[in-house]
Amino acid sequence: MRFNIEQRHLTDSGGHPVSSATAAVSFHSIEAESASDAIVGFASEHRGEIIGDIRKFPGFQAMATVRNIEGVYTLEAAPSSQKFAPV
Repeated sequence: MRFNIEQRHLTDSGGHPVSSATAAVSFHSIEAESASDAIVGFASEHRGEIIGDIRKFPGFQAMATVRNIEGVYTLEAAPSSQKFAPV
């Protein structure tokens, strides 16, 4: 299944909070068996450590807080309607 990942930074690499005006938000796409697997896969690809538990929600959605050298950020996984183009 294909998932969209929303990555929202909470702190910068120095550990300082990111203001809402300059908050870095990025969107990514990943294939996984579940929303939890999508978050784990994305975090490991970006050398991140999941802080706490992955929160699962109805409808194949999940959310987690992750820390890596870039700072602390949240990841939210939701199903995507996009498909990979055949090669």
